[in-house]
Order: sequence, then C-alpha cells, then structure tokens
Amino acid sequence: MDLMQAIVTRRAVREFKDMPVEQARIEQCIQAASLAPSAMNHQPWAFAVLTDPQRIEDHARRAKLWLLKNLKTNPAMASLKPLLEKPDYSVLHAAPVLVFILASSDDPRAAEDCCLAAQNFMLAAREEELGTCWIGLARDWFNQPAIKKELHLPEKYQVVAPIVLGHPKQWPPAPARNPVEIHWIG
Repeated sequence: MDLMQAIVTRRAVREFKDMPVEQARIEQCIQAASLAPSAMNHQPWAFAVLTDPQRIEDHARRAKLWLLKNLKTNPAMASLKPLLEKPDYSVLHAAPVLVFILASSDDPRAAEDCCLAAQNFMLAAREEELGTCWIGLARDWFNQPAIKKELHLPEKYQVVAPIVLGHPKQWPPAPARNPVEIHWIG
C-alpha cells in the first residue's frame, strides 16, 4: 500500500475480530511511530503495549464508570452521557491491543510530537491491514496516578494517545469531509 492509499483509507475502527495481533506487527507500527519528526529531534516519546483482552476490557469498564461519574467536571463531555450509559458500550471497543504513546518529557512541545508519532503509528497500522482508534475519551482515566501505577507507566510520563489496535471486522465507510480551506498568502 502506498502512502496516499493509507491516508485515504485509514479509518477509526471500533469493531474488532476476536484475534490477537502478532507482536512483530505491533513493533513495526511502533517503529514507524518512532520515525516521526519532533521539535529539535528530541523524540520525547515512549510506548507501552497492553495485549491482555481481559485487562483491556476491565479498564474499559472502569473508565466508563469513572467518566460517567466525572461528566459534571467537564461540560463539553455531557453530550456523551447517552453513549456512556449504554450497557453494551465499551470505551475501548473490545480491542485486543491497547497502545499508549507517552510524552516522556514535560517540554510543552512533547505532546505535539507524540501526536505526530501517533499519526505515523495509525498509518503504519493501516498498511498492515490493522484498524486503530485513538481513544481521547480515555486519556484522563489513564493519566490518573493510580492507573499509571497499576499499568507500570512512569509516573512523570503523560499518556497522550491511547490507541486501540486490532483486526477490523470491517472497514468503516469514509465520512464526509469538509471542503479544504486554503489561504494563499503571496
């Protein structure tokens, strides 16, 4: 698959087959992520991988309850209440793999650099015929000190991109795109 094809066909996948992802394929996606550009080439990222579906689903369940309890502290999330109240909704979409892209520096540009790494990761996954979905909804859950400790994530690192990964049941259709706004400056 060439780069443009990966860009055009990448989708947020929320339904996965019940099958593991080979470690070598996960590592290949992480290697691609690590080649992202970063401010002054600091490469302020680290990666953590959870491959135990029961632990992933346990975090999905607990994160969902935590989010529902804390909706009042974030009014922008109030619209998600009906979704979170659905008994069969899983915050982590029953994915077989959860990858964390972590900012390993407190430099303000580190999170931006991790976003670049996340895009590389998701495009590399698409090339591997693997689906991904960046679960920004769960970021605050995973950044709690107790949860970081439970997952053996370094205390000072920040979870920037929790991304689920797996073999998609199907590729979702392309969503409508807004017209591109371009301002030619001279």
